[in-house]
Amino acid sequence: MKINSLIKKLTVAAIIATLGVSLVACGGNANKSSESKAAKSALDKDELVIGLDDTFVPMGFKNENGEIVGFDVDLANAVGKKLNKKVKFQSIDWSMKETELNNGNIDLIWNGYSITDERKEKVEFSKPYLSNTQVIVTLADSTIKSKNDLAGKKVGAQNGSTAVDAVEAAGDIEKSFDGGKLVTFEDNNAALMDLEAKRLDAIVVDEILARYYMKARGEEKYKILTENFGSEEYGVGIKKGDTKFVEAFNKALDEVISDGTAADISKKWFEQDIILK
Repeated sequence: MKINSLIKKLTVAAIIATLGVSLVACGGNANKSSESKAAKSALDKDELVIGLDDTFVPMGFKNENGEIVGFDVDLANAVGKKLNKKVKFQSIDWSMKETELNNGNIDLIWNGYSITDERKEKVEFSKPYLSNTQVIVTLADSTIKSKNDLAGKKVGAQNGSTAVDAVEAAGDIEKSFDGGKLVTFEDNNAALMDLEAKRLDAIVVDEILARYYMKARGEEKYKILTENFGSEEYGVGIKKGDTKFVEAFNKALDEVISDGTAADISKKWFEQDIILK
């Protein structure tokens, strides 16, 4: 009986040890797979997955048919052809964009993505291709005429946007707002709708988006203040450390600009060529 009991114990121990080795091996393989996914250069892929906020007109947004369209969408397709890559667009939570990129879930952030020093710590940037300004938009009949007039007012912006960064960097002005801070929204469209409904007194937003939105909704309804929260440039976010792809990407972007394709895309969406040369 003692011998049988000992044999059973040894058998169970052997099984447990085998399972343990298997689990460690599986875990190791999973980790290697995850690391490989995050480490692979986009230049080695056949398809580039582009992350975007699908409400950001006119850069990348869903039209009435549910199709993702826009200036950046057309430009991305043109650059993809130069790189001989297929292009796929994936809607993401804009506040998680850098995490999605560096985890390997997307290959590029391309959607009116402003170049900032803080973002440079998280991603590689392409060369800039458009200029932009963070403007203050109110309704046409608003008494707000300057930044100082925002004191005591409800001011909104998109969460995770450079509009928020620009306001926060402008000294203590945010503390003067109603509630002592910005009212943030998942997307700019929601902020603009709250402005129209007079639940907000003003919003801080990309000028490119604001002017396109105002033209579509009726420019006479809105006012853009002369004062703003600073100028910036748009670039494409590429995974940190993937300098090989940055070089290839910039070469392809230069080709799209030099052959006139980028200018044609700009005229389609903005009625003029505003591409940075």
